[in-house]
Amino acid sequence: MQHLADFNLPPDARTSGGGAPRAGAGPKSAAQLRLPRVVQVEPQLAAKCMRIYGNAHAYHVNSISPSSDGETFLSADDLRINLWHLEHTDKSFNIVDIKPDNMEDLTEVITAAEFHPSHCHHIVFSSSKGCIRLADLRQSALCDSYAKDFQKEEVGQGSRSFFSEIISSVSDVKFSRCGRYLASRDYMTVKLWDVNMESAPVATYKVHEPLRAKLCDLYENDCIFDKFEVTMGGDTNHVATGSYGSFFRVFGSFDNKEYLLESSRDPERKRALQAKANAGGAGGRFGVRKKEAKKATDLESLTQGDFNHKLLHLAWHPQANVVACAASNSLYLLCTTNP
Repeated sequence: MQHLADFNLPPDARTSGGGAPRAGAGPKSAAQLRLPRVVQVEPQLAAKCMRIYGNAHAYHVNSISPSSDGETFLSADDLRINLWHLEHTDKSFNIVDIKPDNMEDLTEVITAAEFHPSHCHHIVFSSSKGCIRLADLRQSALCDSYAKDFQKEEVGQGSRSFFSEIISSVSDVKFSRCGRYLASRDYMTVKLWDVNMESAPVATYKVHEPLRAKLCDLYENDCIFDKFEVTMGGDTNHVATGSYGSFFRVFGSFDNKEYLLESSRDPERKRALQAKANAGGAGGRFGVRKKEAKKATDLESLTQGDFNHKLLHLAWHPQANVVACAASNSLYLLCTTNP
C-alpha cells in the first residue's frame, strides 16, 4: 500500500515499497543542498533553588550575612536575628531578640546586620534609633548585652525637629574588609567608625545636605523612608553610597575627596557637554571651554527634584575597583581605568 503522503510528492520523489527513496530523488546540485546552520542566541539564565530555610521569621528579612567559618550565616528581620547552619534548613538559633512583651512598647527595630569578615564570633547590627551595636558570641549565646555600642551624642534639644529621629535611623552598616572600621548610612550622612572607639565616628560625610530644606516634601511622598545602602572598597580608602537620580557618591575615607557619579548609559553630564559642544563651544574635551567643575555637593540641582529614580543598592568588589550599582531595572558595573 502506498502512503498517503506520497501523493503530495513529485513522481521522482515517491518512495518504493521498501521506503527507500528512488534514484534521482536527492538534490541535483550543491546549490540545492541545505545544511543546518548554527544560530547565536542570548544565553538564558535560570535560578535553581537548592535549599529553603523557612519558618524562622515573622517579619520581612532585611539582612543575610555569611560567616567567615563557611558553615553558618545569620538572617535578620525587624525584631530578631537568627543564626543558621548551612546543613540544617529546618531550625535556627535566635541570638538577638528585641521584641517587647507588649508590642505597644516597641521603640526601635533592627535595620541591618552583618558578620565580621574574619572573626566569626563578632556580629554588628543597626537600629532605627541610630544605634550600632557589636555583639560577641563568646560572651553569651543570646546577645542580651552588647560588647560595644556605637552612638553619636545627640544634638541639643533646640536643634531637634520632627524629622530628627527619622533621618537618624541607620539604614545599613558594613564592616571594612580588614574589620577595623564600620561604615553606617542614615538618610543624610555616611559615618565611618573605628571599632576601637565608640564615642564618635572618625569621619562624617554629608550626602543629602542640600535636601535638608525639603524634608517636609520628602516626608509627604515617603522618600524620607528610603533605605540607602553603603559599601567600602577593599583597600578601605573609599566609601560609596547611593542617592537620587541614579547618582551615587564616593568619599575618601581619610581625605576630603568626594566624587559624584551617575549610573546611566547616557549620563546627564555627557549630554550637557555635548549640547554645549553643538552650540559652538571651543577648547577642552567635547569642545567645551574649560571652566570650574560643578561641585559634587550641588546634589539638588543635579537631581532636579527627581525622587522617583533612586540608587538604593550597590556593592564594591573586595579586591578590585569595581562597583555594582542597581538603578531602576538595570545593573551597572563601573570600574576605574588605567591612565
